[in-house]
Amino acid sequence: MTFEDAQKDMNTSYCGGGTGVLASGVIWCLAGIVALQYSYQSSMLALFFGGMFIHPIAIFLSKALKRSGKHNANNPLGKLALESTIILFVGLFIAFAVATLKPEWFYPIMLMIIGVRYLIFNTLYGTKVYWILGALLMISGALCIFFASHFVIGAFIGAALEIVFAVVILNQSKNLHLKTT
Repeated sequence: MTFEDAQKDMNTSYCGGGTGVLASGVIWCLAGIVALQYSYQSSMLALFFGGMFIHPIAIFLSKALKRSGKHNANNPLGKLALESTIILFVGLFIAFAVATLKPEWFYPIMLMIIGVRYLIFNTLYGTKVYWILGALLMISGALCIFFASHFVIGAFIGAALEIVFAVVILNQSKNLHLKTT
């Protein structure tokens, strides 16, 4: 399997990753709503526990869009997708630790961590739009800290960026899929 074939397999199987980005954006939005209705702690837990459902939701959505939701077992990029998840666990630990001292930094830190992870997705899917999404998330997180934004602002920035970019990624993947079938 060539590198390009591996990327094409990932892109075809998971709608270019757009279904995961969409699921993540919805989870960010739900976490923001929880912050408005309940508490910072509940919101952080909503993002944490909701995040556990992103991959299964993405697989479900991929299958609903007539994709397999499963890459080729010989695809070496499958390991990179799994390994990049470690970034999230480290980021969550840092964000939760910092939030004990400065809760309003939880979402900005998570924006930056998720942004870093999305930079890797260009390699996974061969879609440079992930560099833009990653950069915007990282910049947004930094600006939230710099401007001392309210706790919930970062959650809704993450939601908005991911949902908008999910639409772009899903359209790109659809067009790529139509060209190759």
